[in-house]
Amino acid sequence: MDTETPHKPELDAETLAFAGRVFQYARLGHAEELSELFGQGLPANLCNDKGDSLLMLAAYNGQAETARVILEHGGDPELANVRGQTPLAGAAFKGDMAIAALLLAHGAAVDGTGSGTRTALMTAAMFNRTDMVDLLLAHGADPDLRDGTGLTAAEMAQSMGAADTPLQLAKAKRPDASA
Repeated sequence: MDTETPHKPELDAETLAFAGRVFQYARLGHAEELSELFGQGLPANLCNDKGDSLLMLAAYNGQAETARVILEHGGDPELANVRGQTPLAGAAFKGDMAIAALLLAHGAAVDGTGSGTRTALMTAAMFNRTDMVDLLLAHGADPDLRDGTGLTAAEMAQSMGAADTPLQLAKAKRPDASA
């Protein structure tokens, strides 16, 4: 029985530099360059060593046009990074309304949690992003969902000292279906 691990070829400096440039294109908003690379076969769901997809990097860095190009070339709005964050949760954290609206228009699940347990609404509430909370609620976000520790968005917001979102969420609470 052969117990040797297969030899993995080392990437040369030119390939590593190219990969670094591609991720920088997403961060810095080089939509045209990425579009050209997608046309040449670059996968739209390429991820770095932290599991951040090109879309996550564009979304987190407020690059709406670049995010749109990635989405139009097959970027997955639900592809979470190694921390379980989706691009929508990243946009909620940053308070970037344009990116959030773009992601929602391209199929991001409003209550999606990636591989984590927090929704974008929970993230927005924790950081007192009232406009983002309004946007997510308007798209059907459920304020009664609980994270892995059993907390709702309002409870998380209270624990973080958010001034406005706990009351905002209390007003948005869904009526009891059995009433």
